[in-house]
Amino acid sequence: MPAQILDWIDEVAAEWFPMPTQRLAMIAVPAEAYDKTRAQYQSVELMKAVTRNAPADATRVLGITEADLAIPTLTFLFGQAQLDGLVALVSLARLRQEFYGLEADEGLLRERLVKEVLHEMGHTFGLTHCHDPKCVMSLATHVGLVDRKDQSYCMNCGIRIARRAASLDGETQ
Repeated sequence: MPAQILDWIDEVAAEWFPMPTQRLAMIAVPAEAYDKTRAQYQSVELMKAVTRNAPADATRVLGITEADLAIPTLTFLFGQAQLDGLVALVSLARLRQEFYGLEADEGLLRERLVKEVLHEMGHTFGLTHCHDPKCVMSLATHVGLVDRKDQSYCMNCGIRIARRAASLDGETQ
């Protein structure tokens, strides 16, 4: 994973989540995650691998992958998370302009990544999909909906996540 991607994630984590963060060692994508009929990776298998490799004292763990993710009921995912749980996962594959046959755009990739990190981490703090289309917690079924979102939570979601994150600060790292 390029250091710049990890730096972007560190910045957004420091802004929204008042707890210490650390970068963990890269883990291999499990072979059983690959679905050759779809040429994609089953996100649940990647989340299991992240869970197995999570530090015992972790409050939340965010996995970042280049793998194109899917689940049996959806053709693709930008990410997935355990609702009110430990693990969130974000894929860069469909956040990149190159996936759509367009020229790379670093600024747009950063913006999309921030939105998806906030979205998936929001789920780990108990947030569900928001009806405000500008809220980062709104459902995005295509990249245009990701682009339409703001890089922040709406007031209601922001208050909820701030309370949840603050209540966990200091319990574990």
